Amino acid sequence: MNNTGLFIRTIAFAVLGYFFFNWIGSTEDATAFENLPWLWVVYGVIILFYIAGEASLGALSRVLYASLKPDAQKKYDENIAFAKANQFKWIKNIYKKSLGSKAVEEEHEIILDHNYDGIKELDNNLPPWWVYMFYATILFAVVYLVRFEIFNNYDQDEEYETAVAAAQIEIDEWKKTAKNLVDVNTVVLLTDAADINAGKVIFQSNCVACHKADGGGGIGPNLTDRNWILGGGIKNVFNTISEGGRSGKGMVAWKQDLKPLEMAQVASYVLTFEGTTPAEPKAAEGEIWTDPDAPQIEEQINEIITDSLDHPEVEIEELKVVTDNN
Repeated sequence: MNNTGLFIRTIAFAVLGYFFFNWIGSTEDATAFENLPWLWVVYGVIILFYIAGEASLGALSRVLYASLKPDAQKKYDENIAFAKANQFKWIKNIYKKSLGSKAVEEEHEIILDHNYDGIKELDNNLPPWWVYMFYATILFAVVYLVRFEIFNNYDQDEEYETAVAAAQIEIDEWKKTAKNLVDVNTVVLLTDAADINAGKVIFQSNCVACHKADGGGGIGPNLTDRNWILGGGIKNVFNTISEGGRSGKGMVAWKQDLKPLEMAQVASYVLTFEGTTPAEPKAAEGEIWTDPDAPQIEEQINEIITDSLDHPEVEIEELKVVTDNN
């Protein structure tokens, strides 16, 4: 039994089987073996069956060889030796031709007149493979010259900008699902119960000493009213938690202690305090904050009320539309 051949065939079969399973079962996010861990067991059993089959064939071959008569065994051995000698013969012939060299018996035809202390020089041609590669480089240079210098196709700057733009799109798509890469520009209000509960745990561990458990405020400001010292909304609150409050008297920066996702969670939890009634509310600090991106319903209502004296029935309908849309 040829152990080397068995080893090579088994490795090849295992590699092909691995890629086949991944091809039929992989998704964009994970390989087939990550999605279905039990597939490793199936894969291993198949490999074991393959090895058992190879071993059985080898044993059968030895039994059949032993059952042959001496003359038949000798003929069989000669056939095997001949097959090995001529194995990959066409590849060997192509390789010899690619060298462009002559046989030792024919070297006298290309010996030069140079003779250095008995050392003679052969006038061999360049190997054909080297010559053809050189011709290919010339052809490439001509095509490149025509395409980029004559017809002014894209240059390296354009190629770089296109590649960077494509990479940026992929990064942006990836960041949408990579919560720990969130920053003040990409943070959004988290409403999932798991995120809010996680924010509550962080708040109770780090923030109640200054803001109290109900957000009523103590050393820190009241979080239940509409007033904000450094601005409300998820982006401003996230930035305040990350970078800290007012210099010298505000909250310390938490970006070294909390991950971006944790800061987004606690910021989202803090915003749930607005409108609640704490036991001992601290006086409001800062200014009432309104979201600049929110619909300006109050301004629209005031304008409608101001003009309602002339056309009251029309303005009432407009007021209904405004309130319904917001």
